Amino acid sequence: MTQRINRILSEAGLASRRKADELISSGRVMLNGKILRELGVKAEWGKDSIRLDGREIPGPEEKIYLILNKPFGYVCTLSDPQGRPIVTDLLKDVPQRIYPVGRLDFDSMGLLLLTNDGDFSFQLTHPKYHIPRTYKVTVNGLVMEKDINAIKAGMELEDGFISASSAALIGRQGEKSIVRITITQGRNRIIRRMIEALGYSVVHLVRIGFGSLELGDLKVGKYRGLDPEEIKELMEMTSRFGGKQAKETRLKGKG
Repeated sequence: MTQRINRILSEAGLASRRKADELISSGRVMLNGKILRELGVKAEWGKDSIRLDGREIPGPEEKIYLILNKPFGYVCTLSDPQGRPIVTDLLKDVPQRIYPVGRLDFDSMGLLLLTNDGDFSFQLTHPKYHIPRTYKVTVNGLVMEKDINAIKAGMELEDGFISASSAALIGRQGEKSIVRITITQGRNRIIRRMIEALGYSVVHLVRIGFGSLELGDLKVGKYRGLDPEEIKELMEMTSRFGGKQAKETRLKGKG
């Protein structure tokens, strides 16, 4: 598959796409023995010779796609100044450098995707693709039907309006309520803030769905690779939502 040179340099971890364009414009990149200065040129990574400052860039890594059941007390970063455990500490037999797709809070658990496929990660987390995330939330207090309706109708928070795609009360445990909420916007601690806006507090929060994936019976702290069909379904979902968004944008432009 041919790609723009700036994208190849970015995926190789050598520069951002913007910085890669600067490297090309300054004549520091060679393609098949010839110095490049023109932006937008494409090549086949791993087949064509691409050199940066005279050194051949490494070939593409095998793409890795994992699902992890994140435990409580882990952070979704690659390092933590406070010394807290990070999610990649749980990956004992993965030699490639991979990254969380989005994040779950330190005190949240559940389904977390990890990959070294930057485009895949971008499409799953960018707001324009509207990829659904589903959470099972244990709430301190007796959540009422009016509260569920308020979550679905939406509410104004300090960083803007938010509404759930779906919400349902699925059970009670004494003075606690169990609620399932699906949203398509990823914002910092958004589920907790929605619950708190209604006057309740979250006891326990688990992400049980992401796109077409479900957490299922994967044990806490364990992970597995996605099978080809699961990867295909996620990619088709981003294409479907991305295409819908582009169509809506065109229609607005005509209006």
